[in-house]
Amino acid sequence: MRPISLRTLLLVVPLLLIAQACTNATSQESKAYRYLSSETPALRNPHLRSLVAEFDRYFADTMALTGTPGAAVVIVQDSMVLFQRGYGLRVNNRLDSVDAHTVFRIGSLSKGFAGVLTGMLVHEGVLHWDDRIVQYVPEFSLSKPDNTGQVQLTHLLAHTTGLPYHAYTNLIEAGYDMRTIAARFARLPLRGVPGTVFSYQNAAFSLVGEAMQTATGKSYPDLLSEKIFAPIGMRDASADWLSIQRNPNTARPHVYSRRRGLQPSAITKRFYNAVPAGGVNASAADMGQWLIALLGHRPDVLPKAVLDEVFRPNVKTDGERRYYRRWGKPMEPHYGMGWRVLTHETDTIIYHGGSVNNFRSEIAFDRRDGIGICVLFNSNSPLASACIPVFWEKYRAHREAIRAFGNDE
Repeated sequence: MRPISLRTLLLVVPLLLIAQACTNATSQESKAYRYLSSETPALRNPHLRSLVAEFDRYFADTMALTGTPGAAVVIVQDSMVLFQRGYGLRVNNRLDSVDAHTVFRIGSLSKGFAGVLTGMLVHEGVLHWDDRIVQYVPEFSLSKPDNTGQVQLTHLLAHTTGLPYHAYTNLIEAGYDMRTIAARFARLPLRGVPGTVFSYQNAAFSLVGEAMQTATGKSYPDLLSEKIFAPIGMRDASADWLSIQRNPNTARPHVYSRRRGLQPSAITKRFYNAVPAGGVNASAADMGQWLIALLGHRPDVLPKAVLDEVFRPNVKTDGERRYYRRWGKPMEPHYGMGWRVLTHETDTIIYHGGSVNNFRSEIAFDRRDGIGICVLFNSNSPLASACIPVFWEKYRAHREAIRAFGNDE
């Protein structure tokens, strides 16, 4: 079946939801709660239950409408997982359902790990935000020698190196190692001096992993496992191709063709040579623990000072406003350290999207309200672009009632 376009999706889904509102909501809600975390005190709040049930119905129905083969969702509030569920299949047309521990490639959601891990090493005094990358990667060179020595770790993580958009992402996909790519940047014209212009990167961003290895003597994947995955309980997570290949509970990416429809394809080695930019593998259960830590509830692992620095708006990203038109209200877009920061007069949403090897992923959370969501897909589903704005729209509709109930207890 051919996936439905996003335009059709946005027209059809509201009509479907109106029709569903006329059905027996009680029976639908009880079905949804088979997937909720057991013994979750927050779910005594009926408005939170309604939010989760509404989103679950929306997501399941839109999966069917769009022909999305498989996905997984996790929603957290404060230190608790409210909801986690797998939808559809790991591999289309096989009886292998996605569950909360099914592993997906998360693409550029990997950048958030890089930003936080850098912050942790800065907090420990191993690195400094203003360290020059040439201290750690002497091969790094820009077309203007004066600028080469000015590029700091902050510029890598905030995409303000001055390099053109997606500089040498093609070389990452071709399998080049990062230090070889670092030397080739000298062939490219610059858009501006370091720290002044936002221009999204994968190759330059990934040099932060090289800096960490030089400073610590440990590989970037080993540092991720030691400092983040293991301490916060991300038991399914990894950062290499062999681990995802060996895991029996892994989703396969899917590609659409006119002749055969959605068909599974291979998990490639692309971007495992650039893990900080796009090489992390994780399940919904993993991402739930990650969200809890990002919301500040694992200070033993991630100190608040680290999170404050990583999420601080660093540079405006006005040229990318088109990505936020579906959010329902005007947002001021910025970039922090591996994270997008979307601000409104009443909200600040920390966000990132990812795409690699025909996997899609989305994560968003509000530190003030303590609410967060992550969604993982094994195809380029149009639902990936729509589901996070829809969740936030539903959350805002319930927010005051959720807060009032909590204050009344």
